[in-house]
Amino acid sequence: MEHSRVPVLEALQEFRRRGDVVYGPPGHKQGRGTDPRVAEILGMDVFRSDVLSLNGLDDRRQSQGVLEQAQELMADAVGAEHAFFSTCGSSLSVKTAMCSVAGPGEKLLLSRNAHKSVIAAVIINGVEPIWVHPKFDAERHLAHPPEPDDVRDRLREHPDAKGMLLITPTDWGTCADVRGVADACHAFDVPLIVDEAWGAHLPFHPDLPVWGMDADADLVVTSVHKMGAAIEQSSVFHLQHDRVSPDVLKQREDLLGTTSASCLVYAALDGWRRQMVEQGRELLDAALHRAERIRAQLRELPELRVMGGEIIEEGLAAEFDPLKIVVDVRGLGISGMQAAEWLRANRHIDVGGSDTCRISASITHSDDDETEKLLLESLRSLVERADSIERQPAVRLPEPRALELEQAVLPREAFFGPAEQVSAERAVGRIAAEMISPYPPGVPVVAPGEVITAEIVDYLRSGVEHGFLIADAADPTLKTLRVVART
Repeated sequence: MEHSRVPVLEALQEFRRRGDVVYGPPGHKQGRGTDPRVAEILGMDVFRSDVLSLNGLDDRRQSQGVLEQAQELMADAVGAEHAFFSTCGSSLSVKTAMCSVAGPGEKLLLSRNAHKSVIAAVIINGVEPIWVHPKFDAERHLAHPPEPDDVRDRLREHPDAKGMLLITPTDWGTCADVRGVADACHAFDVPLIVDEAWGAHLPFHPDLPVWGMDADADLVVTSVHKMGAAIEQSSVFHLQHDRVSPDVLKQREDLLGTTSASCLVYAALDGWRRQMVEQGRELLDAALHRAERIRAQLRELPELRVMGGEIIEEGLAAEFDPLKIVVDVRGLGISGMQAAEWLRANRHIDVGGSDTCRISASITHSDDDETEKLLLESLRSLVERADSIERQPAVRLPEPRALELEQAVLPREAFFGPAEQVSAERAVGRIAAEMISPYPPGVPVVAPGEVITAEIVDYLRSGVEHGFLIADAADPTLKTLRVVART
């Protein structure tokens, strides 16, 4: 296909050339009504490019298939049979993918280290989750993706399961044996969905972890805003084989997605695809070399522990994305959250992720010598001044097994059923009626329907004292918890 073409961008350019005057949404009328104080910050071109797809970029009755052409080019670029753009982020895309495979009351295998958006999909859709627990790294206190044998065992136990949702890469760059998991699923003739939100760049360089489509996954969801060059909320479904119908996927997306899709997102996705096809190998090659230089220099600081290929050698993960700079800061006597806060306040550096143990920085093709230098200088400064950071109460990290809670009630039933708010102490032994997701990274420690234990309450309460943000709990202080009412 002709990848120099960018159908959405070309249609936007033509819209501007024609000088169309619009008498429908958006109400700012391509910036005519935009408050100059807003335009001064956002830029007027944002509003000039905010155009309806129908009766704007394209016409309902004389459609040139602008979006369809862009999606076909995307599918061709990454080796998929079909691609569908989504403007609501991968949080919605994952929900759509799950609804396309399993319906209310049906079983679906899920990695338990899933983001809260996956648990939300379980609640909304009413599926019965069959949890596949991750491979837990007790020394690093880190969850790596489950292994093919874990998936195979759960499918033997639940042969009526409709499919599997695998999260890879994780927020920290560790990757599953996607082909092995796909083979396990296909042996039972069920599809593999891969939540590859952090992997949009993977198809475009051979030294990166395997891309889900190349590893025989059936449906792959990517967030192009994470490691690519599209704007926030840019997501793409990639589909192959016949285990998931493209018509079903489109209908489920129509059910959950917006009817006012952003042309800005479509245009950014279209342009990013062209850039990767034409220049991706070269751009990512430079990023990989940059990341390796950063990792090598950080390893010279004995107080920091930088994660890399050793996790593969230790048998903890199948692959690792080298563009993720993951740094354990416990040797400084502080948490990753404290390190992130200090870097932001004192160096104006915003890291990509942090938790009790570590911080992470994503290196993309957008980085240059200046950002490389700034990151290294900032982390050296953190090491030098760590003693000045006020110590916070320690988080009482649980043993890995303590994180595997009993699922006593379906998440949907627990979430929507009668509930009551009780003290944290009285919640022990009760069934949760809410999600409790420390942020970062946003993975629920407790999902609705799970039995709350004393170890989990102790962990979460100590985390709140240290500085966890618990945005989804009814009581973010966790002095009280929402539990299923006793009948």
